[in-house]
Amino acid sequence: MPEKLSPFHIAILVYMTQSGIVIFTLPRSLADYFGTNGWLVIIPCLLLSSFNIYLINLVFRLGKGRSIFEIMEQSVPKGILYPFYVCLTAVWLVFGCMIGKKYVLLFQMLAFPTTNPMLFKLAIDVLAFMMLIKGIYKMSNAVTLFFWMTIWMFGLLLWFFPSFRWARFTPFILHGGHDQVKGAVEVYAAYLGYELSILLFPYVNKSKGKKSMAAIYAGNVFLSFVYICLSLICFGFFGPGQLKKLLYPVLDLLAYIQLPFIERLENLLYGFFLFLVLVTVVMYWWAAQLTIQRIVPKMKTPVLLVILLGISYCISFVPKTLDQVNVWITNLGYAVTGIAFVLPLLLIMILLIQRKGGASHV
Repeated sequence: MPEKLSPFHIAILVYMTQSGIVIFTLPRSLADYFGTNGWLVIIPCLLLSSFNIYLINLVFRLGKGRSIFEIMEQSVPKGILYPFYVCLTAVWLVFGCMIGKKYVLLFQMLAFPTTNPMLFKLAIDVLAFMMLIKGIYKMSNAVTLFFWMTIWMFGLLLWFFPSFRWARFTPFILHGGHDQVKGAVEVYAAYLGYELSILLFPYVNKSKGKKSMAAIYAGNVFLSFVYICLSLICFGFFGPGQLKKLLYPVLDLLAYIQLPFIERLENLLYGFFLFLVLVTVVMYWWAAQLTIQRIVPKMKTPVLLVILLGISYCISFVPKTLDQVNVWITNLGYAVTGIAFVLPLLLIMILLIQRKGGASHV
């Protein structure tokens, strides 16, 4: 019998999957698209993601904890499901790939401008492979360790309190922005990752089902707390006008931390963000692996992972610059957001039809 995930591990897993590369640009996106006090937009994003988690919770309750693949395969012909599985696999695989590529390009720009970024990308892929072959339970243990290795950085925000000014917030709310609809989608992308919890049902202890579902909410709320604190500090430290001009305000913020015995501390701190990005990448690739495994169930997991990661690595050669990678992430983010909402709704419809069919049959 496979080991089950505890609610604590689920909460950590959800938080770590959500927090990733977007954190570097989130304050600028809030200031650029929504203007003054743009940090307030995080609150509706929290409510919308919580509603999406409610839909996932509903699938868990109606399906009595069954795998989403079992639910779909009970009612939908495989001729329709297999192309759907291939699409899901492609979106999740390439989305994870591009997140890793963006981290690598930023790392190269900051620390090793003359080194081939694909060497760093290969190293990340090997780390991801070593995590993926261990299975979700051991992955969750590693993710919990990564959480404790990175959460202390949250305390660094206290460093900026002496330079924090409430006057920089101004009394105006959401003035000076543009393209709010596009901005809302981009900001909401900072929450993506929670939707993968729909794949955790078979690994949840049924006797702790309510607590496990509550853990998904807890991870999402904790992420919002981190985002709000970080955005408040950035708005109070830089002000909305200056935030709009900064490409990666969180990196600029970290550059203000100076110690007498070490230089360029931001480069060292940036290395710790690898753990957050690695978890995001691994979870999306794990979702892709689970999905495609329904088509080739007899293929051994290590072999399947080598094929998937090999395809992903080849695709990562296509975008060369950060701008090109950002375009890929933005477009794939739209697809992932659509899947996050449409997949639970489809499953709820299937489950209601199955219940109605079962009731009429009785």
